[in-house]
Amino acid sequence: MTAIKHALQRDIFTPNDERLLSIVNVCKAGKKKRNCFLCATVTTERPVQVNVVKVKKSDKGDFYKRQTAWALRDLAVVDAKDAVKENPEFDLHFDKVYKWVASSTVEKHTFISCIWKLNQRYLRKKIDFINVSSQLLEELPKVAEESVPSGENQSVAGGDEEAVDEYQELNAREEQDIEIMMEGCEYAISNAEAFAEKLSRELQVLDGANIQSIMASEKQVNILMKLLDEALKEVDQIELKLSSYEEMLQSVKEQMDQISESNHLIHLSNTNNVKLLSEIEFLVNHMDLAKGHIKALQEGDLTSSRGIEACTNAADALLQCMNVALRPGHDMLHAVKQQQQRFSDLREHFARRLASHLNSVFVQQGHDQSSTLAQHSVELTLPNHHPFHRDLLRYAKLMEWLKNTDYGKYEGLTKNYMDYLSRLYEREIKDFFEVAKIKMTGTTREGKKFATLPRKESAVKQETESLHGSSGKLTGSTSSLNKLSVQSSGNRRSQSSSLLDMGNMSASDLDVADRTKFDKIFEQVLSELEPLCLAEQDFISKFFKLQQHQNISGTATNEAEEMDGGTLSRSYPSGVPQTVSSEKDMIRQMMTKIFRCIEPELNNLIALGDKIDSFNSLYMLVKMSHHVWTAQNVDPASFLSTTLGNVLVTVKRNFDKCISNQMKQMDEVKISKKSKVGILPFVAEFEEFAALAESIFKNAERRGDLDKAYIKLIRAVFVSVEKVANESQKTPRDVVMMENFHHIFATLSRLKISCLEAEKKEAKQKYTDHLQSYVIYSLGQPLEKLNHFFEGVEARVAQGIREEEVSYQLAFNKQELRKVIKEYPGKEVKKGLDNLYKKVDKHLCEEENLLQVVWHSMQDEFIRQYKHFEGLIARCYPGSGITMEFTIQDILDYCSSIAQSH
Repeated sequence: MTAIKHALQRDIFTPNDERLLSIVNVCKAGKKKRNCFLCATVTTERPVQVNVVKVKKSDKGDFYKRQTAWALRDLAVVDAKDAVKENPEFDLHFDKVYKWVASSTVEKHTFISCIWKLNQRYLRKKIDFINVSSQLLEELPKVAEESVPSGENQSVAGGDEEAVDEYQELNAREEQDIEIMMEGCEYAISNAEAFAEKLSRELQVLDGANIQSIMASEKQVNILMKLLDEALKEVDQIELKLSSYEEMLQSVKEQMDQISESNHLIHLSNTNNVKLLSEIEFLVNHMDLAKGHIKALQEGDLTSSRGIEACTNAADALLQCMNVALRPGHDMLHAVKQQQQRFSDLREHFARRLASHLNSVFVQQGHDQSSTLAQHSVELTLPNHHPFHRDLLRYAKLMEWLKNTDYGKYEGLTKNYMDYLSRLYEREIKDFFEVAKIKMTGTTREGKKFATLPRKESAVKQETESLHGSSGKLTGSTSSLNKLSVQSSGNRRSQSSSLLDMGNMSASDLDVADRTKFDKIFEQVLSELEPLCLAEQDFISKFFKLQQHQNISGTATNEAEEMDGGTLSRSYPSGVPQTVSSEKDMIRQMMTKIFRCIEPELNNLIALGDKIDSFNSLYMLVKMSHHVWTAQNVDPASFLSTTLGNVLVTVKRNFDKCISNQMKQMDEVKISKKSKVGILPFVAEFEEFAALAESIFKNAERRGDLDKAYIKLIRAVFVSVEKVANESQKTPRDVVMMENFHHIFATLSRLKISCLEAEKKEAKQKYTDHLQSYVIYSLGQPLEKLNHFFEGVEARVAQGIREEEVSYQLAFNKQELRKVIKEYPGKEVKKGLDNLYKKVDKHLCEEENLLQVVWHSMQDEFIRQYKHFEGLIARCYPGSGITMEFTIQDILDYCSSIAQSH
């Protein structure tokens, strides 16, 4: 163990300036026997540090390496497990408990004893040694506790040196002295006895010299002792004099102490006075309200501009005094409390006076504005509130002051303003809409009254009387609920059929001028409402100091909280600032309360316009969409944008209803069994609808709604045309399809509706197909026997007989051919064509003017058949000289003559 200790000291601890005092060979409890060493070490430098170091043998060689080190001051408990029986196990409690098993009990006890001595020597801290024998815990000698060796090679003093340090390494000086001594002896190490004798002789010589020196110095010592006695006597005398001097100066010291204390108190007093003056100046400067301000708050004139300005300045000064940030302790001063109470009383008094005055202004404005309503009763205009807003905006700063100081009164003023203004605006807006309804239900340009709407007479009378207070009837279009029917006239429709239920599209019933008049009235209504709402919203935001403008992404929501009962949906305590979003909600709520009648009145006006003529929904959809788009560009969450958006939904619903009713009426159409069909009414009405819609929706924002309606209507028209054509008994199906699809194609070509390009091509194709079908069907076989003859010829050729050999067939020889040709002279052909022309003329209607087109197509078809017969004669009867008794030119002349004669 000594060799290992020496090796560890040399290889590990000496390079780190440490000394190894004790070592124990251990292994961890409960694990494989992997031995290591626990070493107790101290540093060679001051202050001394004591460590417990774990040293482990390297796996790659025979050298040792330092693995872990713990400071002894971190050691809390040393547990030896058993104080009586021999037990190699022990525990060291550092940051956690480390369990060890020593190689022998002796090593364990030696190591624990060393730990205890080091703790007593260097640390003196409370380390608990449990289960340790009392013999191991002997106290160190007193010398070891009081003195510390000064040599850098000593760490444990007195009698503990041998116990603690069994091995001590020579320092450099000792090594040098030994080398000098050995050089003097010429390194006679081999003769150790002679060397020892020499050293002994030299030691004796030195001892003798020391004794002689001591004996020689005894006389000098006596002299020195006498001198010391004399010096002590002198010191005693000096001490006596100093004592007398101290007594003499004692009174002076007391006086100087009193003077010093007085100076300190004077300085402290001055410092306190300066601080007190600063605090008083702060309170006077920040909590003193001028007499002029007090007078303005108590008696200031709130009717004049100068008085309002003085009250505003006084209110701001009062607010600054009340909101001053007091320093710690100020609120405990009686004067400060009195001033704060005075400010509170002033604020309460002025707030009551201001609220009372503004309420009076609100009431007076309601009376003044009501007196001006008479002049607007016959004009489609709304009264201007700008003068009222201008007068009230003088109080805007006072309202802001009231909002910041007394939110309850501010909220009460807000409620009263909404109550008074809502009643005023309700009267104005209802009168305004009443005038609009009267203008809408007036006379036409010719001065003729419209027929009453197809509803119960009592309901009509009751509604019209409620609209304009007279016995006049609500006017509309004639025959709005009659079924569409096809009249029996051969040349044209006898009368304009009733239009679709909600359409009333006949120009004879309601002309374009009347619709334009409605459009102007509706636009004027929206144009009057929009600036009214914007002006009021701008005034509310400025007067009540609410945030109005803020960029908001997304579309406006349609919900606006109702405030029936006169209270806002949310209230805030005094002094609590509102967020921007809540203030915007408050603006919208106030606008909803003030203008609560706008949306119902607009819906009533829209319903009236829709009953007068459902085509008015087109005008309303365009105008309303434009105004909604404009309002949303300004503020998508504003009251105006939300209200117009809600009304736009109603307008769009009426528009969709109009389209649905037209489609439904098409599906229910019935035709006369005895009348010529001609151009179907809903086809003509689609033309009128499309022309009107194109003029209305030019550059409109809601063009997409019209395009969707076009698609629905045109498909319904196609289906209904085919349905009527299939049910027609008087007019051939091909004629009905040809004429109506020709009319549809012409309409779509003229209007150039981009979304109906596919339907236009389809209409043209249907027209072409049914024209060809009708020509072939109507023309048939005008030269019937000749046609049958040549059909037989073609049959023979199809059976395999050569064309030039057909003339040898008995039934198809040249003689038979001449006999058949003689039966169709030019006179008979012309007569047959004339009968065909009359037949076609009976089928076709004059409105579409397709007679010449059909006749020209029949002429071409007849000439095609003629050329076919001539070709067969040339191929099957070559060189026979047989020809038809009329030529192609004759056919052209016949057709031209017949067309001219009719």
